[in-house]
Parts: sequence; C-alpha cells; structure tokens
Amino acid sequence: MPDLPAATPRARVRVPLRFHDGYSVDAELVTFHGLADGQEHVAVVLGDPEPGAAPLVRLHSECLTGDVFGSARCDCGPQLREAVERIAGRGGVLLYLRQEGRGIGLYNKLDAYALQDQGLDTYAANAALGLPEDARDYTAAAQMLRALGVDALDLLSNNPDKARQLRELGVDVRDRVATGVFTTAHNVRYLRAKVLQTQHTLPLADLTDVPDLTEVPAS
Repeated sequence: MPDLPAATPRARVRVPLRFHDGYSVDAELVTFHGLADGQEHVAVVLGDPEPGAAPLVRLHSECLTGDVFGSARCDCGPQLREAVERIAGRGGVLLYLRQEGRGIGLYNKLDAYALQDQGLDTYAANAALGLPEDARDYTAAAQMLRALGVDALDLLSNNPDKARQLRELGVDVRDRVATGVFTTAHNVRYLRAKVLQTQHTLPLADLTDVPDLTEVPAS
C-alpha cells in the first residue's frame, strides 16, 4: 500500500438501526483518530463475512436532503437503505463519509439545486458556481479500511471513480457490485447526467421512459 498516514479506531459502539419501512439490524459504529482530512467519518460494520470471502464495502457520501429528509431529487436515501441490508446479509462495512454534495458542502449543494431548477444539470451547476464536478477524495476511506484490517473488498457502487481512487491508494478492489436503480420523476435527469458525465454504471435505457419533472419549459 502507499505510505498513508496511519489512522486508528477511536471508539466502537453497538447501535440498533431501524428504518422507516420496518427493516432493522444491529451495527457496530467505529470512529477514528488521525484521518487525513480531519472529518468525522464513521464506519458502520455489519454482518460477518464468510471465511476467505471479501467483505462488501460501500463508500456512502453524506446527503442530508436524501438520507434524512427523503428528498426525491437524488437516489442517496434509497442507496443507503439498500446498502445496509445488502452488507448486513453478506458481511462488510459501510463508510459514511462527511462529503455532502460530492464534497462541495450543503449550502453549495443547495445553490447548485437552484441552478438546476433553471435548467442546468448537476455537473454544469457546480461548474457555474466555480466548483469542481466532484471534489471527493477517498484517502480517509482508505485509512479507515486499513485501520479495520480490510485490505481487499468488493465495492458496492456504480461509480468507477471510487474504485479507481481506492486502487490508487493501495486497496485491492476485487469487484465492483452495482447498486439498484432508484428512479423518480424528480431525479431522472440527475441520474442521466451521472451516466453521461462520469460513466456511472446505470442502465441508461431504464431512465428514458421516466417523465422528468425537473425539465424547465422553454420561454
């Protein structure tokens, strides 16, 4: 592995997770000392991998609007819910990373939403604000995995950049496992942009028949 600064577990606590649809599971939440970006990222350890099997891991970026308030403008909340159950069933870790808005922060994300309401896609809106399309860096995620003793994994993600960055940081990503497709009439343009702009592995054909309530009428 590259010479990453060492991170160490700070605290471990058992937490019973309960979701609005009735699904429940017990998890171990782990906090860390020494993360490179100084953020309060959390590892959610779920289930028990079979001997010799690679754990299933998801890098989930914080999304207040989707994860907490159930916003239909993105697919973050459903992806989080899906990931917890799939990881618990197989054994692995969900890294909950404090990278709101692909790393630009909550206020900037909401500013970008306002520009999306004027017709820009999610990436063009960031650019119009002078912000990067995706500001996320996964060095802290690699540190967390190393501190947990995870050096090989299957990655639950549609985003090829996550796998690329982890591999460059010395993590053995053996396979990339697709998440579900969680389409609404409010997020279909967002999902299409992820496919076309950053090569997310979502089936574009499945996104063509969904009406887009975010389209701005021509004036």
